[in-house]
Amino acid sequence: MPSLKTLRNRINSVKSTQKITSAMKMVAAAKLRRAQAQAEAARPYACRMGEMLAALAASEFGNPNASPLLVGRPNAKTHLLVAVTADRGLAGAFNANIAKAVRAQLAALEAQGKTVKIFALGRKGNDALKRDLADKISGTKNFVGKKVISFQDAEDVAKELIRGFKAGEYDAVSLVFNRFQNVMTQKPTEQALIPAAAPSANDNATEHNYEVEPDDGTLLERLLPRNLAVQLYSALLDNAAGFYASQMTAMDSATRNAGEMIKKLTLNYNRARQANITKELIEIISGAEAV
Repeated sequence: MPSLKTLRNRINSVKSTQKITSAMKMVAAAKLRRAQAQAEAARPYACRMGEMLAALAASEFGNPNASPLLVGRPNAKTHLLVAVTADRGLAGAFNANIAKAVRAQLAALEAQGKTVKIFALGRKGNDALKRDLADKISGTKNFVGKKVISFQDAEDVAKELIRGFKAGEYDAVSLVFNRFQNVMTQKPTEQALIPAAAPSANDNATEHNYEVEPDDGTLLERLLPRNLAVQLYSALLDNAAGFYASQMTAMDSATRNAGEMIKKLTLNYNRARQANITKELIEIISGAEAV
């Protein structure tokens, strides 16, 4: 059995850890409220713009002069997966779930004969994927040191993706991120960026016929890059909200586990202390009887 000093040191160490995890839980909870509000405010605009672009893509299908950003390239061979993760850990399986989803999507695309590249948007995603997929990673970006991710950050990433697409480095782009649903649930989601996703039966955009002024080319030249930035920004906000929710949950669990460990260590400490007292009493009684 460990000595009393060892048990005291362990109890003090676990108590210090419990204070840290409890503080991190409160910080994450405070940041979550703001991040959740931002994500929920941005989502309707991003969804509506995506629906509109999907409807335009459907109407332009088969048009040889349509923008490749809208309808894609025929016989697309190279696919880019943009993996959106956090820059920090201590959030349970939050980052690992994205890495797992990217690996699954990569395997599915390669089974179709596609060449796959990865753009790691977030430090933890790059760290996780470069271990076994370093040759697939074509670019990385993180926001370490930034307290708040701005729309300008999303625009910078969108410009980089468009530059690579126009240079022929890849023919299609998909986004893989954690969509925030509630505090307990963040769902790994894949979303097409280039070409625009085909409209579904539930899309309101399919019910409207759009009239474009002054002409399709002029409007789409400005609208397509902005849509890319909007979808990226919405995903980054969802990702931030999901990260703080996961971190809050993980730190709450760690705090409770630390409390349970303190109880067990305290019980062991009391038992060891009682055993030492009993041993000393026996020695005193035995000595008295010998005299």
